[in-house]
Amino acid sequence: MKRLFVSLAALALAAGIASAQDFNAAVETFNMGAQTLETNKAEALTQFKSALAQFEACSEEEAAEMVAQCKQIIPQTILSIAKEQINEAQYDEAIATLKEAATVAGEYGVEDVIADTKELIPNAYSRKGATLLKAKDFAGAAAAFKEVVALDPADGQSQLLYGQALMQAGDNDAAVAAFEAAAANGKEDQANKLLSNLFLKEGMTLVKAGKSADAIEALEKSNSYLESANAYKLIASANTKLGKSAKAIEAYKKYLEISPDAKDAADVMFTIAATAQKAGDKATAIEYYKKLSGNAKYAAQATQQLGALQK
Repeated sequence: MKRLFVSLAALALAAGIASAQDFNAAVETFNMGAQTLETNKAEALTQFKSALAQFEACSEEEAAEMVAQCKQIIPQTILSIAKEQINEAQYDEAIATLKEAATVAGEYGVEDVIADTKELIPNAYSRKGATLLKAKDFAGAAAAFKEVVALDPADGQSQLLYGQALMQAGDNDAAVAAFEAAAANGKEDQANKLLSNLFLKEGMTLVKAGKSADAIEALEKSNSYLESANAYKLIASANTKLGKSAKAIEAYKKYLEISPDAKDAADVMFTIAATAQKAGDKATAIEYYKKLSGNAKYAAQATQQLGALQK
């Protein structure tokens, strides 16, 4: 029986020595990670993960403290790697790394890292989108900004960029929705200008295609966001083709109201006068011929027509 007690004591001593050796090995692995951190974060991360597994297998009281340290430093290291990837414009890699950092930080309860990833993930998508937008990869840029606004729908600036990418990619319906979201989130002036321009371009395309009624609808939509002389001039032209003289004259007047010093102002005034004269609107015809009485280009014709109208 005495020999059995001696054997058990020997085993306990051996176990204690082995456990101490395991703890010391884990400390060494941890220290190697700390030393490597400045030069090779990926390698340091591997060492910290290995040290964590080793500490978790140890029975020493100090091991629990080291486990806590590992669980603190591992997500911080992953986050640091992601930041380097962002700075190097490796956005896809950075996004994947940030998501890993968020997951690990969630498992380990590292709240500051969780908070940082919530800010940096949309930032990485936004940087990716801006880079692709500059490279004219509009579909790719739209996909990136879609991720940003999905994470933060109230980000008006990103909604604007998302809308621009969609518009350039030819998805006008989705672009309109993005611009309207931007307007609702503090970017009303910029969004309305872009919406006006979008429908102006759409109207111009429809005018060229001979779809006058559809063109007028798009151009009026453009003016509902931000009035422009060009839109009114195109509306006037389209109404003229549809035989709607009164509406054409009204649009031409708005054109001159917005752009009184336009190079073609005299041409437009003569068009108004001639259109009104043809439509039987004698008062408007006389008014605009009189405006041209001192114009070098149209004075003679205006005087002649006034003579006929005032008989």
